[in-house]
Amino acid sequence: MWFRVIVALVLTVGFLVGIRLMQSPRTARRGNALGAASMALAIVFTLGWQSALGNPVIWLLLGIGALLGYILADRVRMVQMPQMVGLFNGLGGLASALVAGAAVGSGSVENAFFFLTAAVALGLGTVTFSGSVVAAMKLHGVISGRAVVRRTDNLVLSLLGVVVLASVAVSTLGSARGFAVSMPFNIVAALVIGYVGALRIGGADMPVVISFLNSLSGIAAAVCGLAVSDMLLAGVGALVGVAGMILTQIMCGAINRSLAGLFRGSVPARPAMQPEEVVPAAETATDGAADELGLPAQVVVDDLPELLRKAERVIIVPGYGMAVAQAQHAVGELVSVLEAKGKTVRIAIHPVAGRMPGHMNVLLAEAGLDYEKFVDMDEINPEFSNTDVVVVVGACDVVNPAARSASGTPIYGMPVLKVEEARTVIVLNLDERPGYSGVANPLYDAPHVAHIWGDAKVTVPQVTEMAR
Repeated sequence: MWFRVIVALVLTVGFLVGIRLMQSPRTARRGNALGAASMALAIVFTLGWQSALGNPVIWLLLGIGALLGYILADRVRMVQMPQMVGLFNGLGGLASALVAGAAVGSGSVENAFFFLTAAVALGLGTVTFSGSVVAAMKLHGVISGRAVVRRTDNLVLSLLGVVVLASVAVSTLGSARGFAVSMPFNIVAALVIGYVGALRIGGADMPVVISFLNSLSGIAAAVCGLAVSDMLLAGVGALVGVAGMILTQIMCGAINRSLAGLFRGSVPARPAMQPEEVVPAAETATDGAADELGLPAQVVVDDLPELLRKAERVIIVPGYGMAVAQAQHAVGELVSVLEAKGKTVRIAIHPVAGRMPGHMNVLLAEAGLDYEKFVDMDEINPEFSNTDVVVVVGACDVVNPAARSASGTPIYGMPVLKVEEARTVIVLNLDERPGYSGVANPLYDAPHVAHIWGDAKVTVPQVTEMAR
């Protein structure tokens, strides 16, 4: 017994250290490898604990699963990583639900606590599965990425929540028969809750639902571990659940929304304000200082080669459009050319710029960019006013100054990158249409902003040539 406890603690510490290493891009690979190794050892340890190491069917299924996982991970492109993560979250939830159901079917334990935890794991796992499938389909474009909010949703979700709670309560009566009667209601209600809940979130809010479902999959695993008396599963699941919930709260802070409000489909409602005008840095300085900057009254594309030549400090702002265009390597080439000319280049990362936390970091790291160039929003915002040129690549909502004035809209109150404070802004977006929020971006009309509409894989190299 003590040997099992010690092994479980050692493996849990392995997961903790792995998570700690993944906090830094430089050690993330080691952290990921340590986490994977700890998981592999945990599987072998659990099979040995259950005296199942000699079962050929289990090893066959493990082999099939490992092969499928390898093929998926090898073929998925970096731009598809968010939907891959969403799918893995769903499979984790489904695994917890299946284990809980199988444990009840085995009839090895029959008491109120066992049936309670099994019912909760079944419900949480099913919600995670259906919600994650919808999220993955949204991210992959199989269904619309927009939020779908109906007036009756809150009532439906409330009624379904009551059904789940009632089925869990029936399970606590402590009999396999009671669990069997309530289980279909639990499963159906949880499936619909996950489906409707994920439909209600879309666009720029997708990083929140991805991190939340990741947390939910961990919580389902932890409760499942309690049901089957596997402390290793409970401990590791709790780690995933807590880490995912912390990340979810960070994501909510990045968009100035509460998690409950997000799932209710509500948007911030504040007193109306007058839309603010986007003023270039040159106009906020004295006349003498403005002359020294040498900025034209209205920046046009023909001015960009000269402005790039004179620029000393450049900030690049990537967005989801860069990911869709797969333009990360083109951005990497632009950074190389600018640095070869002696420019100081930094990359501003908004927490919800992609479709999962860290999406932009992963894409740009694939292009060979140094992690030290990536700067978070809070740190980079004070630097825009001292920046000569900002290049926005496929980003809209995260640089939209209307977030500070357009009350009642999805982005109102959301912290954004203050690119409008730079002396010159170059926008490389597909077109001038609003982002996922549907809120028009007044940045595009500012006199110190030049835009080149089109696919970033084409427009970024154009700017690179201007900078040579």
